[in-house]
Formats: sequence, C-alpha cells, structure tokens
Amino acid sequence: MIGADAMIKCLEAENVKYVFGYPGVAICPFYNSILSSDIKTVLVRTEQNAAHAASGVARLTDRPGVCAVTSGPGATNVITGIATAFADSIPLVCITGQVNSSLLGSDVFQEADITGAVESFVKYSYLVKDANEIPRIFKDAFHIANTGRKGPVLIDVPIDIQNAQVKNFKYPESVNMRTYKPTVKGHAVQIKKVIKELEKAKKPIICLGGGVILGQAREIIREFVEKHNIPVVSTMMGISAMPTEHPLYFGMVGNNGKPYANKAMNESDLLIMVGARVADRAVSQPDLITRDKVLVHIDVDPAEIGKNAGPSIPLVGDVKAIFEDILQEDFQNDCSEWLKTLNEYKVTFAVKRHPNPDFVDPEVFIRTLSEKMKDDAVYVADVGQNQIWSCAHHIVKEGRFLTSGGMGTMGYSIPAAMGVKLACPEKQVVAVCGDGSFQMSMCELATMRQHGANVKIIVLKNNYLGMVREYQHYKYKDNYSIVDLSGSPDLSKLSAAYDLKFLRLENMKNAESVIDEFLEKDESVLLECIVDPYDMV
Repeated sequence: MIGADAMIKCLEAENVKYVFGYPGVAICPFYNSILSSDIKTVLVRTEQNAAHAASGVARLTDRPGVCAVTSGPGATNVITGIATAFADSIPLVCITGQVNSSLLGSDVFQEADITGAVESFVKYSYLVKDANEIPRIFKDAFHIANTGRKGPVLIDVPIDIQNAQVKNFKYPESVNMRTYKPTVKGHAVQIKKVIKELEKAKKPIICLGGGVILGQAREIIREFVEKHNIPVVSTMMGISAMPTEHPLYFGMVGNNGKPYANKAMNESDLLIMVGARVADRAVSQPDLITRDKVLVHIDVDPAEIGKNAGPSIPLVGDVKAIFEDILQEDFQNDCSEWLKTLNEYKVTFAVKRHPNPDFVDPEVFIRTLSEKMKDDAVYVADVGQNQIWSCAHHIVKEGRFLTSGGMGTMGYSIPAAMGVKLACPEKQVVAVCGDGSFQMSMCELATMRQHGANVKIIVLKNNYLGMVREYQHYKYKDNYSIVDLSGSPDLSKLSAAYDLKFLRLENMKNAESVIDEFLEKDESVLLECIVDPYDMV
C-alpha cells in the first residue's frame, strides 16, 4: 500500500461518499487510488466551488465535506471556499497535493506554501512528512473538523509521500489529542444561574445563531421554548433553527433584519445568545445588548464569549448538551404580556412597499415560491440583494436555509446546492442568486449536468451588482461605479447550451403558474426573474 491508497482507506473509514475536486500532477496518485474505491468523485469547473460543494454536503449530513485539489494555483484557488467555511464554522477536510518534499522551498513549478497561506482560515493544517502518519493525521483531521466549534482542516500531501510505501496501515479507533479537548457539558453552576434569571425575567428573548443548527440542537431548543413559551429571534445563520411561521419566532435580527426583531432584542430584560458570534451584521451596537438587561452567552467556543459583548453569564459547552440539562430544570415563568407586545410590534413595524408592477416583486415572489416548495426543501441563497430578500421572505417549514453569512461569498449558492442535491437526492433543492453571483459559478452548470444533480436555479436579474449599487445610491448620491452588468449572457441561450429547461418571469401576473412549472418535476430548471434595477432591500 502506498500513501495515496492509505488516504483513500481513511476516507472510506470516515464513510465519505463524495470528493469534490480538480486534478493535477501533484494530486494524481490520490485520484488514481480512488478509482479502486466506491467513493464518487466530482470534477468541479473551478477549485473554489469544490469547497462550496463540500460545504453543502457537510451542512445537510452533519459530517465533514471533502475536497481535493492539486498544488499551486489549485490550492490557492480553493482558499476562498475554505475561508467561507471557516467564517460559518462548516466542517471540511480539504486535501491538497504538494510538490516533492525534497523540493519544498525551492520555488519549483506549482509550489505554494498552502499551509502558511490558509493559517488564519482553518482550525488546523497538516503538512504530511511521513506516509505512515497518514491514518493518524486523517483521523485527527476529521475529529477536529467536526467537534467543538466546527470548521475546515487542511491536509497538504507531497507527491512523494503519496507514492511512498506504508508499512502497516491501521486506522485509529479513537482520538486522544492532549491539546484539543472541547468542552461539551455546560457548567452546572452557570446553568443554575441561567434558570434563576429565566424565573425572574418578564421580557426574555432567545437569539439563535448558526451554532444551534451545527450542534444539531434545533429540536431540543424548540421543545424548550414551547414548554416555557419564550420568544425567539435568530441571526442570519440561525435561520431555519425555528420554522418561520412558528408563533414564538419573531424573525432575523441585524442591519437587514426585521425591525420588530431588533426592537424585541433591545427591549428584553434577559437576552440569551445561543451559538452566535455577536458579530456586526447581527449586532451593530454591542452595547445595546448589554444595557439594562442580563446577557447570557452560550457557545461551544470560549473565544467567542465576551469577544464583542461582555455577558453577565458566560456558558461554554455544546448547545445540545446544555439545553438537554436546562430542559430537566423545573421553573415557572410567564411571558404572555411580553408575547402580546411582540405580536403588536409585528403589526406596527411592518414595512410597507410600493413595488413597480412592471417587474417581479422579489419579496412576494420569494414568499409565493416558499409556500409552494416542499416542507423539507433546501433553499440556498447567494450573496447580495437576493440574500437579504431571501432572509426576510423565505418561509422555512421543516427544511433548511443555507447561505454564506460570515464571509458573504458571491457564487456560493449553485455549487453548495449541487453538493446538497448529490448528498440528498431525495430533497428538493433551490438555489437563488442575482445575475452577478450567478455568473461567478455558472460554470458548474456543466458539473450539474454531468452528475445529474437536479438543482433548480433562480436568477433575480436587475443588470446591476444590486447591493453595491444600493450602497452607492445612499453613500455616494447615485455616483455609480463599476456595478453595471451590461454584457451578461442571454440566459435562454445559455440554458440551451447546458440542456437546461428555461423559464422567464417578467412581472407578477403569471407568477404562480410559472412557479408551479418550475417546481413540478425533479429536473434542473433555470428561472430568470426580471427585477426592477432600482428596487431596494
């Protein structure tokens, strides 16, 4: 057995089903060995999308997604995908080929110090120097990626190590890393403090972040809030932690969140932040969430607690384990008046719009689409105005809402949706993007076609980089710079080139029938929606 064979055996031991990547000489031994495995390989059309597709797999399966690319430009191209996963705590194992060990540091063809380059975007990275260490390194990498605060791990393997003999292959049954032992159980004393505050609070609110979903705590938290009738808001990454139309859910907070959600958080006397970073997009003024209230911050990563806002009660541990303990505590509280107030805010602070009837109204369109999608469907939003419209108006039932939150990476939706569909072929998967973000990853239409990934794609077309244009409208008084997307392709012809069914919606007159046709069959469809170029989020 050579090192490349050992790498494949490790992936098999971790029950990996798909590897997304792009080959080159430095990773060829790995891709040669994988031919003897049942692991499916997917050739993306650019390396960044290998990480995005692996991210889609990880977020639906709760297991690390895997991508593998070659050295040099292959490795540097995948960095954006790694950084995107790191910002949203998505577990990935990213394998890169590397030049011969003896040539490292001599600037040979396609050499790049990838472990150094990704240092700030990974939980950990390895440069493999001994083929016999491959089983231990892979076992550790998968463990690190999918425990504690989840995230990407990079394994850089020189070509000579891939070709070197492995003496005795044995995949470890367990991991024992002296310097890496994430806290799981919440401290009992801190949990008691939280219970006391819940008993006293007249206006409690729980803010759910992406860590709730990553920690597989959706059901336990829903059981808790329903038992005690406590209202809930979420960050962008926490969307789908609760069904959108649940009577205790009051929407997304933040700069682009619901006004009544922000007001609820600011007026609460007890704010419990769960699995959220308290970052600027969700909390633009951290002092507001500590003023005149008790702040409880629950997170598996101790580095996040107190980083942006000092909590009254810090609680480190696995979210699911903590709420299992909290649910066992018996306490009384009454939120009926508070809930009545919040429901009044919902009506009072409703935003009134006056959309141009000559175009598709993205808000009504997204709500109508959501109502018609299957209950467990997966909605993948890209970045830009389409993302904000999606966050505000997509109706989550029992499915999932995916997007790039922390990094805000345009082009994420199509490859991520493709990864979801390959991992969960029974799911209805819809990717929603703008005409800018679509052109960043439209090359993956070929990959979808090649592998039969029947993703449904919506392009909200306004011929602008809409979010930047909107910022320039307010900040620079309509001095628009480098936001015009003139020259974009004819999507009807592009669809024909990729053998995709194509639909176009120019206004809301026939919206329901077009959406019905769009969702009717499990087939790839490209739906172009013409949006007012001057519509605002």
